[in-house]
Amino acid sequence: MKLVTVAGPPSSGKTSVILQLAESLKEKNWKLGVVKFDCLTSFDQHRYREAGIDVQVGYSGKVCPDHFYVSNIEDAVDWGRKAGLDLLITESAGLCNRCSPHIRGILAICVIDSLSGIHTPRKIGPMLKLADLAVITKGDIVSQAEREVFRFNVRQVNSRASILHVNGITGQGAFMLGKHVAAAPDTFTLRDMRLRFTTPASVCSYCTGETRIGESYQMGMLKKMDFGYAP
Repeated sequence: MKLVTVAGPPSSGKTSVILQLAESLKEKNWKLGVVKFDCLTSFDQHRYREAGIDVQVGYSGKVCPDHFYVSNIEDAVDWGRKAGLDLLITESAGLCNRCSPHIRGILAICVIDSLSGIHTPRKIGPMLKLADLAVITKGDIVSQAEREVFRFNVRQVNSRASILHVNGITGQGAFMLGKHVAAAPDTFTLRDMRLRFTTPASVCSYCTGETRIGESYQMGMLKKMDFGYAP
Protein backbone atom coordinates (compact mmCIF):
# COMPACT_ATOMS: atom_id res chain seq x y z
CA MET A 1 0.00 0.00 0.00
CA LYS A 2 1.19 3.49 -0.85
CA LEU A 3 0.83 6.25 1.74
CA VAL A 4 0.71 9.95 0.91
CA THR A 5 0.38 12.84 3.37
CA VAL A 6 -1.53 15.92 2.20
CA ALA A 7 -1.47 19.10 4.26
CA GLY A 8 -2.20 22.77 3.75
CA PRO A 9 -4.02 25.79 5.15
CA PRO A 10 -7.82 25.61 5.60
CA SER A 11 -9.85 26.04 2.40
CA SER A 12 -6.79 25.78 0.18
CA GLY A 13 -8.48 23.08 -1.90
CA LYS A 14 -6.97 19.90 -0.45
CA THR A 15 -10.13 17.80 -0.78
CA SER A 16 -10.75 18.96 -4.35
CA VAL A 17 -7.15 18.14 -5.30
CA ILE A 18 -7.44 14.66 -3.76
CA LEU A 19 -10.69 14.02 -5.63
CA GLN A 20 -9.11 15.11 -8.92
CA LEU A 21 -6.10 12.94 -8.13
CA ALA A 22 -8.41 9.97 -7.58
CA GLU A 23 -10.06 10.65 -10.94
CA SER A 24 -6.68 10.71 -12.68
CA LEU A 25 -5.76 7.33 -11.16
CA LYS A 26 -8.96 5.54 -12.17
CA GLU A 27 -7.31 3.69 -15.04
CA LYS A 28 -5.05 1.94 -12.51
CA ASN A 29 -8.10 0.45 -10.77
CA TRP A 30 -6.58 1.18 -7.40
CA LYS A 31 -8.66 1.02 -4.27
CA LEU A 32 -8.28 4.43 -2.60
CA GLY A 33 -8.90 5.49 0.96
CA VAL A 34 -8.66 8.78 2.83
CA VAL A 35 -8.24 9.55 6.51
CA LYS A 36 -9.38 13.08 7.19
CA PHE A 37 -7.93 14.76 10.29
CA ASP A 38 -9.73 17.91 11.42
CA CYS A 39 -10.44 19.89 14.57
CA LEU A 40 -14.15 20.34 15.15
CA THR A 41 -16.18 19.28 12.15
CA SER A 42 -15.98 18.32 8.49
CA PHE A 43 -18.33 17.62 5.61
CA ASP A 44 -15.69 16.44 3.16
CA GLN A 45 -16.37 12.79 3.98
CA HIS A 46 -19.62 13.08 2.02
CA ARG A 47 -17.72 14.15 -1.10
CA TYR A 48 -15.33 11.23 -0.73
CA ARG A 49 -18.12 8.71 -0.29
CA GLU A 50 -19.95 10.10 -3.34
CA ALA A 51 -16.76 9.48 -5.31
CA GLY A 52 -16.63 5.88 -4.07
CA ILE A 53 -13.61 6.46 -1.82
CA ASP A 54 -13.36 4.79 1.58
CA VAL A 55 -12.98 7.46 4.26
CA GLN A 56 -12.42 7.76 7.98
CA VAL A 57 -12.70 11.06 9.88
CA GLY A 58 -11.07 12.03 13.16
CA TYR A 59 -11.60 15.22 15.18
CA SER A 60 -8.88 16.43 17.52
CA GLY A 61 -11.24 18.61 19.58
CA LYS A 62 -9.27 20.34 22.32
CA VAL A 63 -6.08 18.41 21.53
CA CYS A 64 -3.37 19.86 19.25
CA PRO A 65 -4.19 18.58 15.72
CA ASP A 66 -0.58 17.50 15.10
CA HIS A 67 -0.39 15.52 18.34
CA PHE A 68 -3.75 13.95 17.49
CA TYR A 69 -2.47 13.08 14.01
CA VAL A 70 0.75 11.46 15.26
CA SER A 71 -1.17 9.48 17.87
CA ASN A 72 -3.48 8.01 15.23
CA ILE A 73 -1.46 7.74 12.02
CA GLU A 74 -0.16 4.23 12.72
CA ASP A 75 -3.71 3.01 13.35
CA ALA A 76 -4.77 4.73 10.12
CA VAL A 77 -2.18 2.75 8.18
CA ASP A 78 -3.35 -0.49 9.84
CA TRP A 79 -6.92 0.35 8.81
CA GLY A 80 -5.80 0.96 5.23
CA ARG A 81 -4.00 -2.36 5.02
CA LYS A 82 -6.91 -4.31 6.51
CA ALA A 83 -9.27 -2.56 4.07
CA GLY A 84 -7.09 -3.74 1.19
CA LEU A 85 -6.25 -0.26 -0.03
CA ASP A 86 -3.71 0.33 -2.77
CA LEU A 87 -3.37 4.01 -1.84
CA LEU A 88 -4.05 5.71 1.48
CA ILE A 89 -4.09 9.50 1.65
CA THR A 90 -4.11 11.40 4.93
CA GLU A 91 -5.53 14.91 4.83
CA SER A 92 -4.83 17.40 7.61
CA ALA A 93 -5.52 21.11 7.94
CA GLY A 94 -2.59 23.35 8.90
CA LEU A 95 -4.57 25.67 11.11
CA CYS A 96 -1.58 27.41 12.71
CA ASN A 97 0.78 27.14 9.70
CA ARG A 98 3.29 25.53 12.10
CA CYS A 99 1.86 22.06 11.55
CA SER A 100 4.22 19.25 10.56
CA PRO A 101 2.35 16.12 9.48
CA HIS A 102 4.97 14.84 7.01
CA ILE A 103 6.90 11.62 7.64
CA ARG A 104 10.40 10.73 6.49
CA GLY A 105 10.29 8.38 3.53
CA ILE A 106 6.59 9.06 2.82
CA LEU A 107 5.52 11.23 -0.13
CA ALA A 108 4.56 14.62 1.31
CA ILE A 109 2.27 17.10 -0.45
CA CYS A 110 1.42 20.64 0.61
CA VAL A 111 -1.58 22.34 -1.02
CA ILE A 112 -1.59 26.12 -1.02
CA ASP A 113 -3.90 28.45 -2.91
CA SER A 114 -3.03 31.55 -4.91
CA LEU A 115 -5.86 33.57 -3.39
CA SER A 116 -4.32 33.46 0.07
CA GLY A 117 -1.90 36.29 -0.80
CA ILE A 118 1.49 36.39 -2.48
CA HIS A 119 3.33 36.43 0.87
CA THR A 120 1.50 33.41 2.32
CA PRO A 121 4.21 30.86 1.37
CA ARG A 122 6.67 32.71 3.60
CA LYS A 123 4.24 32.44 6.52
CA ILE A 124 3.97 28.66 6.37
CA GLY A 125 6.33 26.38 8.25
CA PRO A 126 7.31 22.70 7.94
CA MET A 127 4.25 21.52 6.05
CA LEU A 128 5.44 23.56 3.05
CA LYS A 129 9.17 23.82 3.73
CA LEU A 130 9.62 20.05 4.07
CA ALA A 131 7.12 18.89 1.43
CA ASP A 132 8.13 16.88 -1.65
CA LEU A 133 5.39 18.45 -3.76
CA ALA A 134 3.94 21.94 -3.52
CA VAL A 135 0.54 21.99 -5.21
CA ILE A 136 -0.75 25.48 -6.04
CA THR A 137 -4.51 25.82 -6.54
CA LYS A 138 -6.88 28.55 -7.80
CA GLY A 139 -4.24 29.91 -10.15
CA ASP A 140 -6.87 30.51 -12.80
CA ILE A 141 -8.41 33.28 -10.68
CA VAL A 142 -5.29 35.47 -10.36
CA SER A 143 -3.14 37.17 -12.98
CA GLN A 144 -0.08 35.60 -14.57
CA ALA A 145 2.14 38.07 -12.71
CA GLU A 146 0.61 37.06 -9.38
CA ARG A 147 1.08 33.39 -10.22
CA GLU A 148 4.76 33.95 -10.98
CA VAL A 149 5.37 35.90 -7.77
CA PHE A 150 3.48 33.29 -5.74
CA ARG A 151 5.49 30.48 -7.31
CA PHE A 152 8.73 32.39 -6.66
CA ASN A 153 7.83 32.74 -2.97
CA VAL A 154 7.05 29.03 -2.74
CA ARG A 155 10.45 28.29 -4.25
CA GLN A 156 12.12 30.61 -1.74
CA VAL A 157 10.62 28.59 1.11
CA ASN A 158 11.24 25.15 -0.42
CA SER A 159 14.00 25.00 -3.02
CA ARG A 160 13.80 21.26 -3.67
CA ALA A 161 10.08 20.50 -3.98
CA SER A 162 8.39 19.95 -7.31
CA ILE A 163 5.80 22.67 -7.89
CA LEU A 164 2.56 21.75 -9.64
CA HIS A 165 -0.49 23.83 -10.53
CA VAL A 166 -3.72 21.87 -10.11
CA ASN A 167 -7.24 23.09 -10.79
CA GLY A 168 -9.58 21.51 -8.27
CA ILE A 169 -12.61 22.09 -10.51
CA THR A 170 -11.41 21.07 -13.98
CA GLY A 171 -8.68 18.67 -12.86
CA GLN A 172 -6.01 20.35 -14.97
CA GLY A 173 -2.60 19.33 -13.60
CA ALA A 174 -3.93 16.29 -11.72
CA PHE A 175 -2.40 13.91 -14.27
CA MET A 176 1.14 15.01 -13.37
CA LEU A 177 0.28 14.81 -9.68
CA GLY A 178 -0.87 11.25 -10.27
CA LYS A 179 2.50 10.44 -11.85
CA HIS A 180 4.27 11.50 -8.65
CA VAL A 181 1.86 9.55 -6.46
CA ALA A 182 2.18 6.42 -8.60
CA ALA A 183 5.94 6.53 -8.07
CA ALA A 184 5.59 6.73 -4.27
CA PRO A 185 7.13 3.82 -2.33
CA ASP A 186 5.03 1.13 -0.72
CA THR A 187 4.49 1.42 3.03
CA PHE A 188 4.13 -1.63 5.23
CA THR A 189 4.40 -0.08 8.68
CA LEU A 190 5.21 3.26 10.32
CA ARG A 191 6.70 1.73 13.45
CA ASP A 192 10.02 3.42 14.33
CA MET A 193 9.67 5.87 11.44
CA ARG A 194 10.08 9.59 12.18
CA LEU A 195 8.33 12.85 11.48
CA ARG A 196 10.25 15.28 9.30
CA PHE A 197 9.90 17.98 11.96
CA THR A 198 8.81 18.23 15.57
CA THR A 199 5.18 18.95 16.37
CA PRO A 200 4.18 22.25 18.05
CA ALA A 201 5.17 21.94 21.70
CA SER A 202 3.44 23.43 24.70
CA VAL A 203 2.34 21.99 28.03
CA CYS A 204 0.90 24.83 30.06
CA SER A 205 -2.03 25.61 32.32
CA TYR A 206 -4.17 26.61 29.33
CA CYS A 207 -3.52 23.22 27.73
CA THR A 208 -5.11 21.57 30.74
CA GLY A 209 -8.25 23.70 30.82
CA GLU A 210 -7.34 26.99 32.53
CA THR A 211 -9.37 29.95 31.24
CA ARG A 212 -8.38 32.74 33.64
CA ILE A 213 -5.99 35.45 32.44
CA GLY A 214 -3.04 36.57 34.52
CA GLU A 215 0.53 35.57 35.38
CA SER A 216 -0.57 33.80 38.56
CA TYR A 217 -2.54 31.33 36.41
CA GLN A 218 0.22 30.74 33.86
CA MET A 219 2.34 27.65 34.46
CA GLY A 220 4.36 25.24 32.38
CA MET A 221 5.97 25.87 28.99
CA LEU A 222 5.30 29.49 28.09
CA LYS A 223 6.72 31.93 25.56
CA LYS A 224 6.53 35.60 26.43
CA MET A 225 7.02 38.62 24.20
CA ASP A 226 9.50 41.36 25.00
CA PHE A 227 7.69 44.66 24.60
CA GLY A 228 10.69 46.68 25.77
CA TYR A 229 10.66 49.55 28.25
CA ALA A 230 8.06 52.29 27.82
CA PRO A 231 9.24 55.44 29.65
